[in-house]
Amino acid sequence: MADKKSLSDLGELTNPKPEAPVEAAPAPVEAAPAPAAAAEAPPAEAPVYQRSERSDSRSDSRGGRRDREERVDDHGVSTQGPQIAAVLREQQLDKHGRAYATGRRKDAVARVWLKPGTGKIVINGREQEVYFARPTLRLIINQVFDVTDRKGQYDVEATVVGGGLSGQAGAVRHGISTALTRYEPSLRTTVKREGFLTRDPRVVERKKYGRAKARRSFQFSKR
Repeated sequence: MADKKSLSDLGELTNPKPEAPVEAAPAPVEAAPAPAAAAEAPPAEAPVYQRSERSDSRSDSRGGRRDREERVDDHGVSTQGPQIAAVLREQQLDKHGRAYATGRRKDAVARVWLKPGTGKIVINGREQEVYFARPTLRLIINQVFDVTDRKGQYDVEATVVGGGLSGQAGAVRHGISTALTRYEPSLRTTVKREGFLTRDPRVVERKKYGRAKARRSFQFSKR
C-alpha cells in the first residue's frame, strides 16, 4: 500500500508548480563625493532690499505732513512766519469833536452824534425817559454802554425818523454802537462780538395778493 500513490500525488506529478524567480540582491549604493567647490562656497549674504520710488515719495509726504502738524499749535493757529497784529482804526471826529454815525432798524433811520459827557441822551429834542417811556426801549439803547463799561461817560444827541418805537430804539442803538467805535476804536472788538455793529436785516414781509397779509388767509366760508 505504501508504494501506491494517491490521486493528489498524481495531480502534482502531472501539473508541476512553477518555480519562483530568484531576486538578485541590490547592489550597495556608494555615496558620491561632495565637490570641492561646494565645500569652499562663501557664506550666504543677507538680501539687500531696494526702496522703490513710491515708498520714497510716501515717506516724504509723511514727513511733510508731520512738519505741517508741528507748525500748528494746539489752538489751530499757524506759528510759521511773523504774526500780523490787528490794525487799530483811526479815530473819526467832526470839527466839534463829536463822532457821527447812522443807525438803521426795520424802517427807522437814526442819525447819532456822540461826545464825552455825563450820560445825557436826547432824541428828537426830548429826553430818553420822555421819548422812550417804556423801560425796555431805554434798556435797548443803553446796552452798548453797559457792555463796554462806559455808563454815564458820553452824551448822545440823535434824530430818528420812520418806523415805530421798537424800530427807532434799535436804530438808535445801532447808531450809538457805530459812533462809539469811531470815538474809541479799541472798543470795536467788544462791540462787534455782541453783534451791535451788524444791521438787523429782519423787516416786515410784504403782503401778497389773494391773502389778508403776508401769510394770513381770508376766513374760509364753505357756503
